[in-house]
Amino acid sequence: MINKFSGYFKKESLPYPLALYRIGFGILVMFSLARFALNGWIGSLYLDPDFHFSYYGFSWVKPVGIYTYLIFLICFSSALFVTIGYKYRFAIVTLFLSFTYIELMDKTTYLNHYYLISCISFLMIFLPCASFFALDSKKNIKVPQWTIDSLKFLIVIVYIYAGLAKINSDWLLHAQPLKIWLRAKYTIPIIGETLLQKDFSYYLFSWGGMIYDCIIPFLLLYKRTRYFAFFMVLVFHIMTRILFPPIGMFPYIMIFSCIIFFDSGVHKKILDFIRSILKSKVKNDNKFDSHSSSIRRYRFIFPIVSLFFILQIIMPVRSIFYPGELLWTEQGYRFSWRVMLIEKTGYTTFKVVDNSSNKFQLVDNMEFLTPFQEKQMSFQPDMILEYAHYLGATFEKRGFKDVSVYADSYVTLNGRPSKRFIDPKVDLLKQKNDLKHKTWILPLKDDIKSLL
Repeated sequence: MINKFSGYFKKESLPYPLALYRIGFGILVMFSLARFALNGWIGSLYLDPDFHFSYYGFSWVKPVGIYTYLIFLICFSSALFVTIGYKYRFAIVTLFLSFTYIELMDKTTYLNHYYLISCISFLMIFLPCASFFALDSKKNIKVPQWTIDSLKFLIVIVYIYAGLAKINSDWLLHAQPLKIWLRAKYTIPIIGETLLQKDFSYYLFSWGGMIYDCIIPFLLLYKRTRYFAFFMVLVFHIMTRILFPPIGMFPYIMIFSCIIFFDSGVHKKILDFIRSILKSKVKNDNKFDSHSSSIRRYRFIFPIVSLFFILQIIMPVRSIFYPGELLWTEQGYRFSWRVMLIEKTGYTTFKVVDNSSNKFQLVDNMEFLTPFQEKQMSFQPDMILEYAHYLGATFEKRGFKDVSVYADSYVTLNGRPSKRFIDPKVDLLKQKNDLKHKTWILPLKDDIKSLL
């Protein structure tokens, strides 16, 4: 067993897959950032709000005024350098740090594909992605096979957890929340007023999505089914992009990432095509030096990469340590590859009390939050708590003494009737903003059966 393990890490491969992945990933990140800027989202999401919701332990990460544009520019430039393979190691580290900083500036904007970009860029720090078809490459060098397989493994984790999370009673037995979303797609040509208004279509999409997520990694890993699997990838993600435009760049990232499962010959053909367009020459294309010191060279990298994957395996299942219904409380929901599982809306009002005089004031949330922030805050308990603490500090500055803050919140989950979400008798200023279970979240009183 030890010999097989050691033999695997000595195995080498041609560098084409890593080179192509570097180029495509860099282009996708640049496109995502350009899309952000052209749509005016930098200003509306990071500059316009007076208050920003922070992740636990990262309250120090905030927009820096007009210099926020500089962070985006640095991120875009580093993605460009990654694409062309110039100063690769510095560029990919800068890309990871700058993009992750952008992601952490406001919890309101959390999306799975932002997190995925951070994960991929972190992993790429430790991979020899600039060994070929890069300005940095001095000679053609083979790469350790495990460096290519690590990217495959990350994509497998994303799909498997996304599929397992869909094995729940809301998704499979009630076709929720797809039933809500698809009914609203009546404007889509041909299928909008026909197929998408039929009950069977909701269950077809629900069951199909779950089965797809669970089996597609194995079909991609198996050579005989790989081309069929990639066709499924194209159909599935193009369909999700058409049906759910707010999903953003996620379909494109997943489609491109699945190319990594193909043999190096496929990647070489794509690189040759790119080279023909650019009229570029890659020296000594057919001769590669052996990377004979693979294990020695990467002995310090193995523990880091291993820890990274251990965290990727653990993070999605941390919700088991929290009581209550996950889809309701959302404790342990983020960073777990739970994609498109909930449709929640809420209405939350706050009362700030001056206990020294018994006077109180009902808060106009629009005074402090943008409409988008208020919408997201109203059904996410950690954001409700953080906002309550912000209100407490704000009203203390306005002259309130011995302040208490109470929230009255009603939330609907996956088509259920609206139910009270937060205990209105609990002073939220006395509650710590930590990772412990939030006892002031009222129970759903509706059992959602789930595997994960």
